[in-house]
Amino acid sequence: MRLGLEARLKQVLAPQLIQSLRMLQMPILKLEQTLRQELSTNPLLEEVETLQETEEPELEQMKEEEPKEDPELSKIDWEDYLGEDTDYKAKYHKDRGEEHFEAIPVVEKSLYDHLLEQLKFNKLTQQEIEIGEYIIGNIDESGYLSCSIEEITSALKSDSEKTKRMLKLIQTFDPPGVGARNLKESLLIQLEQKDLKESLAYHIISQHLSELDKKSPFQLSKLLKVSFDEVQKAMEVIRNLSPRPASGRFTKGASTIMPDLMVEKIGNEYVIFHNDKNVPRLRINPTYKQMIKKSSGSSPETKKYIRQKLEQARWFLNALNQRRSTMIKVMEAIVEEQKEFFEHGIEHMKPLIMETIAERVGMN
Repeated sequence: MRLGLEARLKQVLAPQLIQSLRMLQMPILKLEQTLRQELSTNPLLEEVETLQETEEPELEQMKEEEPKEDPELSKIDWEDYLGEDTDYKAKYHKDRGEEHFEAIPVVEKSLYDHLLEQLKFNKLTQQEIEIGEYIIGNIDESGYLSCSIEEITSALKSDSEKTKRMLKLIQTFDPPGVGARNLKESLLIQLEQKDLKESLAYHIISQHLSELDKKSPFQLSKLLKVSFDEVQKAMEVIRNLSPRPASGRFTKGASTIMPDLMVEKIGNEYVIFHNDKNVPRLRINPTYKQMIKKSSGSSPETKKYIRQKLEQARWFLNALNQRRSTMIKVMEAIVEEQKEFFEHGIEHMKPLIMETIAERVGMN
């Protein structure tokens, strides 16, 4: 062991740069939420409802002037910063000398659809179907029922016993353990479906579930008055059960995706538009600008607060402007590189890497 000094070069991201990077990666819906949140927390920012010719919002002024690229932003290794999760490279494979796109996977059924399909295989009355659909609609993504029997009977004005019977039926559906109201019930249902209701594992779950993380197998064997090997086998069975019966098997409902940019062919040229009509237009609040100019009578705390918020607002508007200009430049480069695709369709799309676009837009 020894002590020593070592000089190393390390890149440190400034707060402004971090904000620019985060905003650049935001999809349009997330950006709108972020702007609304910033509007509510920074009094120096205000939304411009309609852009009059006489008005020159801070952001619009910056757009008219050719925005200056942040020199630090161009030094970032984008591929390293964004990571593998955001690297959407098209995958190809060779087959008989031709290039093909990787097949797009078919969307799987949701848990709701899967359970509803099983419900329809049973001969049920209309009221039972309504109760079953209501129960299935209240099963969460992990497979647990998120409301009580009392709440279901109250909402549907149904018979309590009939509701319990429908729940018991749904609990026999695939995946095993679905429709349970808690972990214990889910594990017991799974064991029942494995025909292990008379097993030691079933007894441990039903009577000693709360002690599993507190007692060793040796202590459990003494408590249950069975051999250590029997407890070991029972614990192995329990470990193979799923604490979240539906987790990882089913897709979520499709979420809305809004494009950030629109490409339209006008004449012989492709024109790129920002799809941001719902994104609020921002500017520095002129009232606070005047307060800063006439702040001679204000307290030091007030001056400090206003100046901090002004600096924060400027950072935010600059990051927003940087995002807009960078996205347009990147999209222009993509259109230029993939002109055959835009002209003739997906069969003419060619491989395109980040480095090629980076060289075209003059960024790392």
